[in-house]
Amino acid sequence: MALGPRLELRQGQSLVITPQLQQAIKLLQLTNLELEAYVEAELERNPLLQRDERDSDPEPEPVKAETPTADYSVDSVPDSAAHADMDAGPTDLSPGERDSGDGDGGSDAGQAGGQVDWSRAGSGGSFEGDDDMEGRLTRAKTLSEHLHDQLAVARLSEAERVVAAVLIDAVDDGGYLRADLEEISLRLGCDDALTGKVLVALQGFEPTGVFARDVRECLALQLKDRNRLDPAMEALLDNLELLARRDLGALRKVCGVDDDDIREMIAELKALTPRPGAAFGGEPSQPVTPDVFVREGAGGMWLVELNTDTLPRVLVDKRYHARVSGGARSDADKTFVSDCLASANWLVKSLDQRARTILKVSSEIVRQQDGFLAYGVEHLRPLNLKTVADAIGMHESTVSRVTSNKYIATPRGMFELKFFFTSSIASSSGGEAHSAESVRHKIRQLIDAEKADTDVHSDDAIVDILKEAGVDIARRTVAKYREAMRIPSSVERRRMLRAAV
Repeated sequence: MALGPRLELRQGQSLVITPQLQQAIKLLQLTNLELEAYVEAELERNPLLQRDERDSDPEPEPVKAETPTADYSVDSVPDSAAHADMDAGPTDLSPGERDSGDGDGGSDAGQAGGQVDWSRAGSGGSFEGDDDMEGRLTRAKTLSEHLHDQLAVARLSEAERVVAAVLIDAVDDGGYLRADLEEISLRLGCDDALTGKVLVALQGFEPTGVFARDVRECLALQLKDRNRLDPAMEALLDNLELLARRDLGALRKVCGVDDDDIREMIAELKALTPRPGAAFGGEPSQPVTPDVFVREGAGGMWLVELNTDTLPRVLVDKRYHARVSGGARSDADKTFVSDCLASANWLVKSLDQRARTILKVSSEIVRQQDGFLAYGVEHLRPLNLKTVADAIGMHESTVSRVTSNKYIATPRGMFELKFFFTSSIASSSGGEAHSAESVRHKIRQLIDAEKADTDVHSDDAIVDILKEAGVDIARRTVAKYREAMRIPSSVERRRMLRAAV
């Protein structure tokens, strides 16, 4: 057989992830804060994009997700991010502008639940040079600032102040020293004795217990300040693991005290602060903002609507595009303007698709978990990504991206969307399966109801009780759930109840 080059013509199908599809997929998994930052970057990069600062449209009509007695349906919305249906004509306005009535895009948004204006978002901001004096005056002082204030009036030499400043910077929010003294001495080129001397001085700062390297040292510093660090208390601090197990008999032998003394010593430890630095302000935490709201409507219906305040509102400046495209002379200029227009149109359309996809997935989750919303966690149904994906005609990966780091505000509190996806536990009576979260709740209720050491339930006893309630569960599963909820074993719980008597 002769070997040589030849040409062959083959026909086949393959999935190509275009840059536009990658952008749509990326937007799906962004949180509202990440989305705002992404859009801000696009506004700076693309001159044809601009934020719409006009007053938003009237309040939208929310999507209704009904209870089991109603006939629930969500009109078909194409899963553009999963199926790459990106061939439609570009849109010039953001979702909110489309709803206001330009072209036929408003009908598409209506398929996802009426005129939904998800574009009322403002970037805020301040004048240049505004140093937020009011915020600085009203915020709480941090632990680091409090320690540096004390260092300023401490009687230390210049070398000692340098070492002290480094040690203060190594203190965490709880007040513990998270640094190795030898490493600090080597880095600063000083003796270990100097570093140790400075540490002893800093351990006298307020709040008492700061600059400790472990819990034992933190408690010892506080007891020493109260003049209560006697040999018996030192022995108790050396055996905190026995205290954690509530093994009072072993503690009495180690400390050489009787029952009354050991109870008084434990009461003194409970009055101490294991995290002395927690009383001071730290960096302000970012509150969680819900992406979706759920509220109860008339007739037992659940109303689902997007939090439009978290979604940016952008549009394409067609007038500016016409002006700059007409003035473009070189091929490079024309290519740049064309790319900017295509990118702006795709961003607007991707934001629209993201909003409708989140709304569609959330509505199906509400429909599936209406029992939880109406009656509580015991009625939480087993649910997985495939069930939701099949119900709304999307791919599981799309549902997974939509539910990641997205939060829903319900009458029972705020939850991450992934909270509603729980594994199933078979029913002992052959009925409907139970949600793992509802089983954990039942285990917690049984243990919280324990009042005396004779009523403490072992894992085997909990298995029997749950089987009588129709839950077929293994003992190792009960133990796994109990440990995940940080609930001690029955032996430790019995010791705790006896000690509390």
